[in-house]
Amino acid sequence: MSDSLNTQLIPTQKHTQMAREKSNGLYLSVPSFFKCPISMDVMKSPVSLCTGVTYDRASIQKWLDSGHNTCPATMQVLQSTDVVPNLTLRRLIRVWSDSYLLSPASNASFNNHLAFDSLKKLINNEQTQPQLLSLGTLSSIVTFAKLSIENRESLAKLDGFVPTLARNLRISNEIEVVELLVTALDLILPEKGVKEQLINLNSDDASLSPFTFVLQKGGLDARISAARVMKSLAAFDNESRRVIADQITLLKELYRLTSSETDLKAVEAGFAALIAVSTSRQSKKELVRLGIVRTAGKILSGPENTIPVIEKVMKILEMVSTCTEGRTAISEDENCVTAVVHRLMKVSPAATDHGIGVIWSLCYMSRDRMAQESAMRNNGLTKVLLVMQSNCSGTVRQMCGDLVKVFRVNSKSCLASYETRTTHITPY
Repeated sequence: MSDSLNTQLIPTQKHTQMAREKSNGLYLSVPSFFKCPISMDVMKSPVSLCTGVTYDRASIQKWLDSGHNTCPATMQVLQSTDVVPNLTLRRLIRVWSDSYLLSPASNASFNNHLAFDSLKKLINNEQTQPQLLSLGTLSSIVTFAKLSIENRESLAKLDGFVPTLARNLRISNEIEVVELLVTALDLILPEKGVKEQLINLNSDDASLSPFTFVLQKGGLDARISAARVMKSLAAFDNESRRVIADQITLLKELYRLTSSETDLKAVEAGFAALIAVSTSRQSKKELVRLGIVRTAGKILSGPENTIPVIEKVMKILEMVSTCTEGRTAISEDENCVTAVVHRLMKVSPAATDHGIGVIWSLCYMSRDRMAQESAMRNNGLTKVLLVMQSNCSGTVRQMCGDLVKVFRVNSKSCLASYETRTTHITPY
C-alpha cells in the first residue's frame, strides 16, 4: 500500500472530533497511545525517538528543527535525533480507523450496546468454528474494554470470552495480534472469575510463551500489560508463581523491563511482577545474577522517582537480602547500602520498613563488616533511632533494636550522647 493511501486511511482531525461526538449517551474515546504527545491529534506517521517515545513525524520534526535537543515528553537530552518509523503503531491506527471511523456502518460514532452485541455474536461463532481473531476484531475488543468499567465487566461475564482469548494466545504468532490479546487480558483480569479461568486454561510452561514473546518483541505498552498479567497470576496462585519463576527467559525479560530509563510505569510494572514471582531462593539467586541489585542501587541513588517505584525497589532488595548471594551483591555494590540508608524516613513508611529489613539482614544477621561501616558512615545509627521512635510495627522496632546493638560496637560515643541527652530525635 502506498504512503499516500496509508495517509488517507489515518483519521483526520475532523474524523477524530467526530469520533468524540455523543451517540446514544456514549462516546468513542481515541486510544491515548494513538495521539501525538505534542499535537494531541491522532498520528498520521508515528516515529520513535531514541528515548522510546513516539510522536507524529511532522510534530517532532518541527520540534527538532526549532533547535531543541531534548525529548518533549521526558525532557531527556537526546543522544541521537534520528527517528524510527513505528510501523506496528501505524498499522494499529490504520486498523482502528478502518473499524470505527471509515466504516459506513459506524458513521464516525460508536454505540456501546451494538458493539457488545457484535462481539457476543463473534465470540459465539468463534466457539463453534475456532479461528484466529483478526487485528480489527481485537482492536475492537480493546477499544470497547477501555471505554468503561462496565464494558470490562460485561466482557468478563461473556460466556466463552476468556477461553477464546486463551486459545488465540496459544496459536497466534503475529506480534501485533499477541500484543492486543495480552492487552485485552490485562484490562479484564481484575474482574471476578477471570484469573481462575485463565489459570485453568493455561497451566503449563507453553502457556507462558506468548507473554515472553511480547516482553521480547512487543511495544512498551504491551510489555507493561504482559508484566501486569504475570504479576496478577503469580500473586493469585502458587502453582502459577512456580511455573513463571522456573522460566529463566521470562524472568530475564521482566528484569529488562525494570531497566527501562524512559518510562516509570514500565519500571514499576517490572518490579511488581518480579516481587510477585520471585519468592523462591532459586528465583532470587537468578535475579541477583541478572543484576537486580545493581539496577536497584542505580535507581535509589539516582534522580527522584515516584514513591511506588522506590517502595518496590526497596522491597525487591529486602527479598534478595534473605539469600547469601543477594547480601553479598548488596554489600559489594558501592551505591546500594548508602542509598538505602539515605532513603530511610524520606519516602514512605513502607519504603522505610523494607529498607530496615535490608540493613538488618546485612548488618545484624550476616554481621557484614563492609555493610556496617557503610551504614555508619551515612548516619545509619541516627536513622535507625528515628525509625524506632516512629509509628513502625513491632517487628520493625525489634529489628531496629538489634541494629542499635550492632552499631553500638562501632559508635559507643554516638550512642552515649543519644542516651544522656534525650530520648527523642527530631526528624530532619
